[in-house]
Amino acid sequence: MSMPKDPAPVTVLVAEDEALIRMDLVEMLGECGYLVVGQAADGQAAVDQTRALRPDVVFMDIAMPRRDGLSAAEEIIADGLAPVVMVTAFSQREAVQRAAAAGVLGYLVKPFGKADLTPAIEIAVARWQQMLDLDKQITGLRERQTARELVDAAKRRLEQDLSLSEPDAFAWLRRAAMDQRVTLAEIAARVLAETT
Repeated sequence: MSMPKDPAPVTVLVAEDEALIRMDLVEMLGECGYLVVGQAADGQAAVDQTRALRPDVVFMDIAMPRRDGLSAAEEIIADGLAPVVMVTAFSQREAVQRAAAAGVLGYLVKPFGKADLTPAIEIAVARWQQMLDLDKQITGLRERQTARELVDAAKRRLEQDLSLSEPDAFAWLRRAAMDQRVTLAEIAARVLAETT
């Protein structure tokens, strides 16, 4: 019997403009068992590296040159790239509210210790996965609704054009889909395309 493989470590991108703080954070993350895959000194570099490296989570400072961390976080989150944990000296309500509005999933106020990192990462990664799962469910529901609407429209077309009852029109669509080895939605779309 083979031993189960250890799960891959969570990958982290660290975006912090102060080199000493960035190095300390990278060291702490490594000691906690996380794999730092990239480091950025400004918000735009953080966005670019997140696109290229696809980390599991991004640790982002708010106040950075070239592009601030909040606008970078907004883009990273809006584009579905990774969850973001803000790492900042700012604990004012306005900064927290802006981070929440940006979709940030964690917020650590400096100074913090190693013990603060794991809960922030685990919660951010778990919430991110929940959001991705919910997006998939919503997409699936939309696709099913669209398919249902196509099938209903094709049934109405067949009822009119072939003088079929609703059950007979549905049976016709089902037989045609099985014969052609396609979905009901695909056959419905063909019926609608052929009769327009």
